[in-house]
Amino acid sequence: MFNLRHEQQSGALWGLVLAAGDGKRLQSYILHTQGVDLPKQYVTLVGRRSMLEHTFDRAEQLIAPKRILTIVGQHHLRHGEVRRQLAQRASENVIVQPDNKETGPGIFLPLMYLYKRSPEAIMAVFPSDHFILEEERFMDHVELAARAISHDAASIALLAMEADAPEVEYGYIVPRSEPNRISLWGTRGAARFVEKPNTALARQIVKAGGLWNTMIMVFKVRTLLEMLQTLYPTIYRQFARILDAIGTPSEMETVEAVYQMLEPMNFSKDFLEKVADAYPDAISVLPVLQVFWSDLGSPQRIAQVLQLLGQKQPITQPSPAKRKPPRYNYLVARGELL
Repeated sequence: MFNLRHEQQSGALWGLVLAAGDGKRLQSYILHTQGVDLPKQYVTLVGRRSMLEHTFDRAEQLIAPKRILTIVGQHHLRHGEVRRQLAQRASENVIVQPDNKETGPGIFLPLMYLYKRSPEAIMAVFPSDHFILEEERFMDHVELAARAISHDAASIALLAMEADAPEVEYGYIVPRSEPNRISLWGTRGAARFVEKPNTALARQIVKAGGLWNTMIMVFKVRTLLEMLQTLYPTIYRQFARILDAIGTPSEMETVEAVYQMLEPMNFSKDFLEKVADAYPDAISVLPVLQVFWSDLGSPQRIAQVLQLLGQKQPITQPSPAKRKPPRYNYLVARGELL
């Protein structure tokens, strides 16, 4: 576990599980194989639990459940299965966003809630749609990244996987060649980000030692918000409104008003790439070695994982009759959801 003495000096380690995506690329596949109309993170695609439940269990190998936040979409809550999977989480740790405005707001919104509670916190971010075979070994890498950030709070540590094929649907990080730099935690500087290259470029990147960007990262909350304030002052001011409103009667109204004004923002392409340009030494990469990882974003990747585990493909289910979704009134921050 993360060293408690270190936590007291530089902030406790928290987790953020990203579960607000809609998983549209797998929507028809899930409907026809599972017979349900749910975002993929709430569906059991591998094993006996949903990807969200797998992610919670994985994160809890390192981080106490009381320090794991989750962000979900408001429209997800109309599904009873979603509410069931969230029922064991503390209500103050479930953050609801009114609309899906991409991964940028999906990370910045829960950061406001965490900053309000623990401004010196260190956060590890876990997307909820990943399959990881060697989970214990992987979480050892997350702990290494947390120790690196505890030592250098001005940086962001990204975990990246060995690329064994020119995958065009993944983002890539090309580490710097730094023969004279030695890191106690195995981190390296990031020379370049490439988001979803074509096949020819992906081959070049893999040949040059490029790594798959998992979007699993560790950073100090205060550091990331300071970067947002410098690089995107208007967006920062919008989220600062939410920060001021948290815990007041206008909290939900403020969140909804801010989201109405927000433009979609991809955290990797629109934020991290800009951070890399503005702060060349701020982003470090931790190569994750000897771990099988997959972003379950396509039926082909699901088939690959099932084949690896010796499991059969799911049998196609008949499509359920369409029903009008029920209205669902919620107030997570007030404890009325869970």
